[in-house]
Amino acid sequence: MKQKTRKSAVKRFKITKKGKVLHRSHYLRHLRSKKSKRSIRGLKQMKVVTGKYEKKIKRMLGIK
Repeated sequence: MKQKTRKSAVKRFKITKKGKVLHRSHYLRHLRSKKSKRSIRGLKQMKVVTGKYEKKIKRMLGIK
């Protein structure tokens, strides 16, 4: 039977051309006044998922 993709994972993660998994940063929803503008700018960039989680996410997205 064909594997279905998890729609929750599709909304949260992005796959690059080379196969890296990207996700949005956390610590950005509230209590932002304590954080410096520099750190907020850094948190807005997408981060790369590494390790065993990368494999799990790819499996959820139906890749390999």
